[in-house]
Amino acid sequence: MKRFTYPLLALLSTLACASTVHAADAGLGPTLQKIKDGNVIAIGHRTSSIPFSYYDENQKVVGYSQDLCNKAIDAVKAKLNLPNLEVRMIPVTSQNRTPLLQNGTIDLECGVTSNLKDRWQQVSFNTTFFVASSRILTRKDSGIKDFPDLAGKAVVTNAGTTSERLLRTLNERRKMNMQIQSAKDYGEAFLILQSGRVAAYVMDDILLAGARTTAQKPNDWLLTGTPFGAEPYGFMVRKDDPQFKQLVDGALSGLMKSGEINRMYAKWFTFPIPPKNISFNFPMPEDVKKLYANPSDKPMD
Repeated sequence: MKRFTYPLLALLSTLACASTVHAADAGLGPTLQKIKDGNVIAIGHRTSSIPFSYYDENQKVVGYSQDLCNKAIDAVKAKLNLPNLEVRMIPVTSQNRTPLLQNGTIDLECGVTSNLKDRWQQVSFNTTFFVASSRILTRKDSGIKDFPDLAGKAVVTNAGTTSERLLRTLNERRKMNMQIQSAKDYGEAFLILQSGRVAAYVMDDILLAGARTTAQKPNDWLLTGTPFGAEPYGFMVRKDDPQFKQLVDGALSGLMKSGEINRMYAKWFTFPIPPKNISFNFPMPEDVKKLYANPSDKPMD
């Protein structure tokens, strides 16, 4: 009987240790466990969403979203004690970002995605890191300063966007008699504006700031108007994984509460950035200041 005692005790001890390790790992949740087991985190990024997530002249992913994402990655490395964790960068589009997150191809989507209430049925969003509002881009000498000045004028916006819906609602309710044109994207819309066929371009303020940098003479164009509406941008994580969401939320809200995010914001929105070394000249909006003072993952209806 004695000859079986020590092997049996050793086996029981091994099983007990394995059970303890499994229990500890179970507390990580599915995404962190996947990352730990594979020693790799897969990041979904955009290729041309300047200044949020895009390739620089060396084909490296850079931008405001990516800088914030890197802080989340650091938090994962610390949590799992994996300082040499591999970071796999995977380009995504508006069409495939959600399926790639759901099927496990990417673990965290760090682009420019609007945190909408109906999207929470498929994914979860982290703490909002930017809030876009509809504003006006026009020539400096147009005399247009705010939305009431658009009455009776030709205006362009992007088809199928929140800005288009808000603009048409405004036109109808206030009887402004605007002649609204809808372009397929911001490149086409800005060309229409530059051609003189319309007096103003109404769209997400940050996209207007980006369009302005593509002009031959950016300083000829004025970004103006009281911010109208609000569209929060957030990173996406898989649904029903509170452990991973909490970790990323903590990394982002920590940057906001410490004030470090103000320096990061200035780097991408007020100083010259690659690839053209042009500044967006986009001071932090009041909505964004309020968000950073009180971090939230609240979606837009």
